[in-house]
Amino acid sequence: MASGGAFRQPRASSPAARAIAPSSRHLAEAVCAPVPERGEPVVMELGAGTGPFTAEIQRRLGGRGRHLAVEIDPLLAQRLRDRHPGAEVIQRDAVHLRHLLDERGIESADVVVSGLPWALFPLAVQHRLMDATSAVLAPAGAFTAFTYLHAVPLSPARRFRGLLAERFEEVVPSRTIWRNTPPAFVLHARRPRP
Repeated sequence: MASGGAFRQPRASSPAARAIAPSSRHLAEAVCAPVPERGEPVVMELGAGTGPFTAEIQRRLGGRGRHLAVEIDPLLAQRLRDRHPGAEVIQRDAVHLRHLLDERGIESADVVVSGLPWALFPLAVQHRLMDATSAVLAPAGAFTAFTYLHAVPLSPARRFRGLLAERFEEVVPSRTIWRNTPPAFVLHARRPRP
């Protein structure tokens, strides 16, 4: 916890949050699959980092709807703004999602795509982030996150999957995405419980 009791996500430059390699196009496609092909959806991206999911969300939206990319690291946030002008990049902590939508006059998000390292967060932080996510999702909304295959048996990853099962009516894992370093899979959660 940072001073004042506010949680700070690990910065992308810190060893705790650094990935072995950027997420592959194959993982980005799987994580972003719930982004609607029609209409004007609101898509929130948590922990946008270096932007592999940002690029895929922008491709899928094709100029429709709104894409709010939340990234706490100021350097990464600026790079995202430079590379993806169609995304509204917000340099803030993801626990403030409701406030971020309220500031923009948006009632809810249709999809929340997460690039956050959920398995690295302690239980209290996982709950705060999931509370924030559940508070902004539309009733028929979708949430996606990924986990690395090697982390599946670890207790923080199991705890996160249990948290998803508590908070959503449906949680479906994808097939293993072998064409990612390291191999990963995606958890697709739908219909947040009241």
